[in-house]
Amino acid sequence: MAIPENPSRQSLIPSFLYSSSVRMANLEQNLMPGVDNPFGFSGSIATPPSAEGIGRNFTIPAPNESGIKMFSPAFYAACTAGGILSCGLTHMAVTPLDLVKCNMQINPAKYKSISSGFGVLLKEQGAKGFFRGWVPTLLGYSAQGACKFGFYEFFKKYYSDIAGPENAAKYKTIIYLAGSASAEVIADICLCPFEAVKVRVQTQPGFARGLADGFPKFVKAEGAAALYKGIVPLWGRQIPYTMMKFATFENIVEAIYKYAIPAPKDQCSKGLQLGVSFAGGYVAGVFCAIVSHPADNLVSFLNNSKGATAGDAVKKLGLLGLCTRGLPLRIFMIGTLTGAQWGIYDSFKVFVGLPTTGGSPAPAKK
Repeated sequence: MAIPENPSRQSLIPSFLYSSSVRMANLEQNLMPGVDNPFGFSGSIATPPSAEGIGRNFTIPAPNESGIKMFSPAFYAACTAGGILSCGLTHMAVTPLDLVKCNMQINPAKYKSISSGFGVLLKEQGAKGFFRGWVPTLLGYSAQGACKFGFYEFFKKYYSDIAGPENAAKYKTIIYLAGSASAEVIADICLCPFEAVKVRVQTQPGFARGLADGFPKFVKAEGAAALYKGIVPLWGRQIPYTMMKFATFENIVEAIYKYAIPAPKDQCSKGLQLGVSFAGGYVAGVFCAIVSHPADNLVSFLNNSKGATAGDAVKKLGLLGLCTRGLPLRIFMIGTLTGAQWGIYDSFKVFVGLPTTGGSPAPAKK
């Protein structure tokens, strides 16, 4: 019986965004006569590999090999779940670094360096104090990650459809930038209240123990509207960060497969593909940290000082201080964070049978 062509494969726009994991070498070696070949090769489709070979020769399945159709509601739900895991868990894991960074930004006279900052926290709050504010961090960045990755995949497809196949391939970086910026606008609306409470808990000892008592105390003191006092500088920090994160990652991963790895992406092992995701994410994270750092200092300053303005921050910290204070620690933190996020996100996609993000463009159909 002939195998019908999957119509969903024809409707993907643009096709270069995702790669099939069909093993070309296996197909050529195992083609069987008498079966129609939907892939257009001479001969016919191979039988599935035996179970005993899966462990040593496992590759990421193509979208049509999993139960999830590309760009279906289930696909976006999977991307949303992957975003929750990648952002929530990683941000919570680096809470100690974030805690020192925020205090260096707010009180540089006391927290003069990374090492002394950890020493001050250990002396004043004990080892337990290193994870102060972990609950608003976990919940806030889980919500942000859900929207960031889920809506990025949606807007990337949406803008690609508007542009059409030819323009989507030609202007793919613009699509990455537009899709990620659109997604981050929504994501930060979810993050902002948690970020406001987190900064206050981390930088004002005695204010609250965490989210449960910090949230109502914050609202009682300044009103519910104050939870969004930092939304504009948060957008100023996160939108450039996310645009750099996704566009740089997509292009770096494509360049790695094009210039550094001799085999096409669909012939690379699962471990190698996930390693490329981590490496591309780490390099992208370094650029993200530099671009978004001034706004990060501004967010920390505004959320720590009642009634403060952006002008007050510039006057106290100076333009150079806004751009450099706490930057080395943030480069290390964001690089590691972003690499881990892409690794976790793509690992989850692999787990549910979806391809990893990015890679070499697929050959154009004739």
